[in-house]
Amino acid sequence: MDILEDLQWRGLINQETDHEGLKEALERGKLTLYCGTDPTGPSLHIGHLIPFIALKRFQLQGYHPIILIGGATGAIGDPSGRKAERTLQTMEQVEANKKSLKEQMSKIFGPEFKIVDNYSWLSKISLLDMLRDFGKNFSVNAMLSKESVASRIEGGISFTEFSYQILQAIDFLHLFEEEDVTLQIGGADQWGNLTDGIDLIRHKHSKAEVFGFTIPLLLKADGTKFGKSSGGAVWLDPKMTSPYDFYQFWINTDDRDTDKYLKYFTFLSKERIEELDRDTRERPNLRLAQKALAYEVTSFVHGKAEADRAEKISSLLFKGDISLLSADEIEEAFGSAPSVAIGREPVNLVDLLVETGVEKSRRQAREDISSRAVSVNGKVLDSPDAAVDPTSDFDGRFVVIRKGKKNYTLARVSQ
Repeated sequence: MDILEDLQWRGLINQETDHEGLKEALERGKLTLYCGTDPTGPSLHIGHLIPFIALKRFQLQGYHPIILIGGATGAIGDPSGRKAERTLQTMEQVEANKKSLKEQMSKIFGPEFKIVDNYSWLSKISLLDMLRDFGKNFSVNAMLSKESVASRIEGGISFTEFSYQILQAIDFLHLFEEEDVTLQIGGADQWGNLTDGIDLIRHKHSKAEVFGFTIPLLLKADGTKFGKSSGGAVWLDPKMTSPYDFYQFWINTDDRDTDKYLKYFTFLSKERIEELDRDTRERPNLRLAQKALAYEVTSFVHGKAEADRAEKISSLLFKGDISLLSADEIEEAFGSAPSVAIGREPVNLVDLLVETGVEKSRRQAREDISSRAVSVNGKVLDSPDAAVDPTSDFDGRFVVIRKGKKNYTLARVSQ
């Protein structure tokens, strides 16, 4: 299966400028392509990941990918997909975010990906050069018709954001001239900006063969926007979303979405994905597709060691055998969950359950203890008279109480 067939099977092509032309260009061999992102924050989230994974697919088949970090366009603000004007970042913010994104991209995609910054060429263009050399090639009528602008006309759009599409077009032109880039990939909201770039290149180089395609907007099966969890966006930066929480996001994927996500986010073969899809339909209780999805994406973003660690924590928590976890693994597993504070002195089990809010009354605590529904640090305790030493496990930092199969409470021991 060639790269375009693979992308189509995965559902990753939305709009494209010239399918047959691109197919012929790919068959001729060497092709350089790019995808860009603006440094609007210190990290990308998983919604940003899809077009860059598409770049990786091209790279794996021998083509040459370039990642563009928009140091200049990030200072302006892309109106695409926005209902209101962005708040302009300070240049200090842009610089800090740009540095973080470059480090993140280098870590995830490796040295074989070239990373460029459009500030290095856009900052050198004077206002007069901008108007004479580029502005002359853009029709205001055509610019107004772009969805990113048309959707904002009634509420208002600044000239700053209105001009964004010209800057992105210049990016494509520059990369075409300096890096021999002939293909741009973007999200579904980038179609207007992408075609502007192709038009500008053809104004300057009438016989140029350049192409573009966008990737569909990804929605969950329930119609909600992809990429959010109950705690907000799922970030690629491990300091903002831990590898364990990242893994858990994918583990909790709805059965209806697993096939699509496996196609979008993993490099598993068609045969393997179809096998996992059958497993989901025939044995949904095993959640084999979710486990494969979680492991593959976590491994791609955070590395195999972190994926193994997240898988281990998740498995032991599910089985209730948390005594095999280290204190640091407990910290990661419960890092974003509510916790309670307790002292260091030994405490009666019933008192502990009531004090931590696990039980509402001493009577209910005794009943649950007697029915073996309560475990502490992975050990079932069935005597209401049992005493718990808060410093006996997990380096004296935590006491983990489990009631039933899934209800965990983390108690942090005062130091």
